[in-house]
Amino acid sequence: MDRKKFIKSVGLAAAGVFAAPYILPTGRLFAASGARKVNHVVFLLYAGGVRNLESVHMVDGNLMPNLLSGNAAISNDIVNSIDPLPPSVLGQPLQNFGTLFKEFRYKEGPTGHYNGHTVALTGNYVDVDLNIKESPRKPTIFEYYRKHNSPQQTALNSWWVANTLGPYPALNYSSDVNYGAKYGANFMAPTSLISPAGFDVLGNPRNFTSNELGAMYNIRDFSDQTFRKSFVDGSAGVTNTDNEANLLQQFISQSYADAQSGLYNDPWSAGSSMNNDMYNVFFAEKIIQQFKPELLVVNMQDVDVAHFNFSSYANNLRKADYAAAHLWSVIQATPGMANDTVLIIAPEHGRNLNTNTSIDGNGRLALDHTAPVDLITGDQTAREIFCMVLGPPSVVKQGQVINTLYGESIEIAPMIANLLGFDTNIPGGKLKPYNLCEMGAAFI
Repeated sequence: MDRKKFIKSVGLAAAGVFAAPYILPTGRLFAASGARKVNHVVFLLYAGGVRNLESVHMVDGNLMPNLLSGNAAISNDIVNSIDPLPPSVLGQPLQNFGTLFKEFRYKEGPTGHYNGHTVALTGNYVDVDLNIKESPRKPTIFEYYRKHNSPQQTALNSWWVANTLGPYPALNYSSDVNYGAKYGANFMAPTSLISPAGFDVLGNPRNFTSNELGAMYNIRDFSDQTFRKSFVDGSAGVTNTDNEANLLQQFISQSYADAQSGLYNDPWSAGSSMNNDMYNVFFAEKIIQQFKPELLVVNMQDVDVAHFNFSSYANNLRKADYAAAHLWSVIQATPGMANDTVLIIAPEHGRNLNTNTSIDGNGRLALDHTAPVDLITGDQTAREIFCMVLGPPSVVKQGQVINTLYGESIEIAPMIANLLGFDTNIPGGKLKPYNLCEMGAAFI
């Protein structure tokens, strides 16, 4: 079957099964609600819009060999556009360390990046385009964790690490009056604030765009509030003890010092292949090694180049794949997190079946993600995503692949709450009654 016929058949098949009801196992897999399964969860948003056709369906070969099993050769026309990367840090693909859901879904709402991130972090779909200058209306998983975990945890145990500034600092906490900033996570956008070559903001101030400036001022105010507040201060803002504030300040200062000294120039020995996604994961690994957070969310965005260059999109899929494996290797090499962490990997949404008119140097047409185009054309491809759940063999089913339609974006937040054991403390109605943990698809 040629590529066009394969894509068409996959797209039609996906559209057909999308309307079908989920077939879920019955019964609970866990004897006691509220009991932790692990003490750490890391959620990697494999973001920027990743199409299942290029990822789990491998229509152009296995572009993600660190995640996925299979030796499918990369298409000849783009193989020379793939930058060389260091050898895999793992002895086998990541899917062998957990369960792969090949047909996960971003089921509702516009397929914008901010929308997709909001859905993943709040566990609720949004039916309108969001104001990217405002925090979500629904609480985030960070707020649920910090308010409802027992005992309550400080912000040092909860981190949101974003590839870029833009609207993403707003996802640190919601505008819900019962949650908000005082339950937010520590936020960091290292690739915007710290350059690999040295000081980017403090030593050599850069020129920010008008959109970035607003986010910068928000970060400055948020940081000022964080370091000024005491633990007993009841006013707005994330609260830290003096000791915690000092630890944060030392960590950030050390990050700038390390960048200035050149330690971050090529930390993975990837040379010029190192991109922002890889650096963002690298900084997340520094947070893991320093703080061993119970909840860490980190995203990647560089595959969004697909809007105008398909071959670069494929190249960055490979880099994101390598970064995911490197992240898992660091988790397993970190005392306190090794064998006690679940890593969840999922894109925020997919991309359209039909191409746009931009052509790259290999003659490949580019891809957008323009739902609700599906309402007009029936194109569901921008809603097709995968989800991979990795963890200790005592918790996560190893080497399992689920090929049928199973799971939605809104299930990730309640899954995290269940894994960390605070799901039963969240007020009813806040999260939808979908939970892969409760349904037992991936878990022992």
